[in-house]
Amino acid sequence: MTGAPAAIDGVVVPPMPPLPAPAVDPAVTPDSARKSEASVPSDGGAVQTSSADAENVAPASVDVDTADATSVGTSSPAEPRAEVEETDVATGVAVVDRVEAAPVDVAHDEVLPVEEAQGSADDQAVVDPDSALVAPDVAPGPAVVVDADVPALRVRGVTKSFGDTRAVDGIDLTVPAGTFYGLVGPNGAGKTTTLSMIAGLLQPDRGEISVNGVDAGSRPRDAKRLMGVLPDRLRTFDRLTGRQLLYYCGVLRGLDSAVVESRAADLARAFDLADALGRPVSDYSAGMTKKVMLAGAMIHSPRLLVLDEPFEAVDPVSSSVILEILSAYVAHGGTVILSSHGMDLVERVCSRVAVIVAGQVLAEGTVDDVRGELTLEQRFIELAGGLSDVEGLEWLHTFSG
Repeated sequence: MTGAPAAIDGVVVPPMPPLPAPAVDPAVTPDSARKSEASVPSDGGAVQTSSADAENVAPASVDVDTADATSVGTSSPAEPRAEVEETDVATGVAVVDRVEAAPVDVAHDEVLPVEEAQGSADDQAVVDPDSALVAPDVAPGPAVVVDADVPALRVRGVTKSFGDTRAVDGIDLTVPAGTFYGLVGPNGAGKTTTLSMIAGLLQPDRGEISVNGVDAGSRPRDAKRLMGVLPDRLRTFDRLTGRQLLYYCGVLRGLDSAVVESRAADLARAFDLADALGRPVSDYSAGMTKKVMLAGAMIHSPRLLVLDEPFEAVDPVSSSVILEILSAYVAHGGTVILSSHGMDLVERVCSRVAVIVAGQVLAEGTVDDVRGELTLEQRFIELAGGLSDVEGLEWLHTFSG
């Protein structure tokens, strides 16, 4: 901006001095043109603007409103600046010779120094370039490795009340990595409230929740990066098409556009939604909506899937497909915790189960341990207090008219 000072909301903003236009010489090669640009270090920490102030290295200044967050400097439109791939010695991960924008503290809306934003060594994370999945506290390298001794989910003393109603009363759960875990209980037992607190949709009144060793209370963002969530009440952006919704879910998780499009096509094909991707989600049936939401929960390849009634309103063929996809996911190290009223399904696919009644865990362990000599449904009815009293309904047998 040049010229007279501008007034914005009553505040006079001094004009910005004009920037010199870069000289474009057709005879200059791309390599020599890059030498004339500002010297940019590969770690993105500082920019050396000239030989005169080479000893005064300062963090790169980035205008988060207008600057390109992926590059610094100017290049000729005819000869775009090439990206040089190098290997970072500290992490062993391939990096590109360009400057990334300094991180922004969302809570305070300010640009943080690189050292402060990175945090301590305990908070460092390694990104799997294939899945863009952040796994905290693991060894560096292209493959994400999680300690098998660390459970995928640990819940300790979690309590939640709504007014005078105690929905969840001191629940303890341990879900080992690579397991299909079922959460069963009667209506109003606290299953959805428990899963909502695990997913970070509700804040527990007391207790601790950790995901793959990441404390969800002190590091909620890191914990949420490791999860994919299918809520019970499917509130979504149903005016978007299925393709737009999956794209939104992918980029929201930090995936590259090309990766999102490729994975969305794979998921749509697997869930038999390819022909429906161009239609608004509001036109989907209940089962189709559940499938596209489940695809959105899986698109970033999470380590833990939190699914509340994933098979409700889904036809048997689609249920079989979903089970096959989830079983392969668990076989390769993923973890699924789901709630369901289908005791036969839970008994068939889950390796561990917890029975929740009145906000408390009354039985937990392997399916064989919980059911004992009974079927899981019989054991569930026994723990839930038996069948309700149906006396007094004789009038129903008289029929009217």
